[in-house]
Amino acid sequence: MTATPNHLRAALHLAVAGVPVLPLRDGKVPFGNCRACAKNVCGGRPNMKSAGPCQCPDVCHAWAAATTDTRVINSPVWASAWRQAVSVGYHPGGVGLTVVDLDSAAAVAWARETLPATRVVPTTRGEHWIYRGVMRSHNAIRPGVDIKSLMSYARWLGPGTGRMTALPSSVRALVVKEETTPARGRVVSSVPDRTEWDRTVATGCRHTERYVRTGLERGLAMVRSRTESGAGSQAFGVARFLAVQHTQCPGPCGLDAIGEEIVAAAVLVGVPEPYARRAVANGLETPSERAA
Repeated sequence: MTATPNHLRAALHLAVAGVPVLPLRDGKVPFGNCRACAKNVCGGRPNMKSAGPCQCPDVCHAWAAATTDTRVINSPVWASAWRQAVSVGYHPGGVGLTVVDLDSAAAVAWARETLPATRVVPTTRGEHWIYRGVMRSHNAIRPGVDIKSLMSYARWLGPGTGRMTALPSSVRALVVKEETTPARGRVVSSVPDRTEWDRTVATGCRHTERYVRTGLERGLAMVRSRTESGAGSQAFGVARFLAVQHTQCPGPCGLDAIGEEIVAAAVLVGVPEPYARRAVANGLETPSERAA
């Protein structure tokens, strides 16, 4: 590289301050695993939920790649990622923080009425509310609201304004324990005998079957692609988008069957079934999106 990109300079500055960072690619998501780590055949990094032996020097394993080691950040192995990076990500839990990610004006209004004031960072579509303290990360705890802390990443968008306050019980209370520890050889959840959408369950839909199936398959592919993180949030987004397409239909449109397919896709990539069902239900029933 002939010059140090702005993103790399920002990442090095944060790392020196003790903030674990990583480059984010187009779509504001982490870089995918390298061939040696594809589909986690390497066993994963030692600091992941299921600790593994991987010591890969590449930008692998999403949030777990975040580091404060300036030698790694500035290494030739990471150079290609920085050339493609569109932003800098950081691991909030790794620096003792929790980010309440508010992704819409409605979510921001809800937070102002519900949560204690703290440091605020403006985002493209809403705000990040940053609290001092850590907790489990959860996506789609309500429409447009994610919790990013342990085992998660957030975009670095600047230091923000306002006084940072301690993580309150009201934020912790937003998360209901949903993870389970499966017995050896068993899966966390399954979705047996799921309903598939077709015209027989959508007798009042104004769209063609090809139109609906094409949109649904694209959405399912997006959910299934989130093998490292964000599948629950993606499931919420897909459900919300698809529900909006049917607001002008006389109905029924078979949204329950569409929802079952989205849930199944999320469970396939490791999202606990109760959490997947709640995220999809929230997406299908978003009042602000289903109005007009």
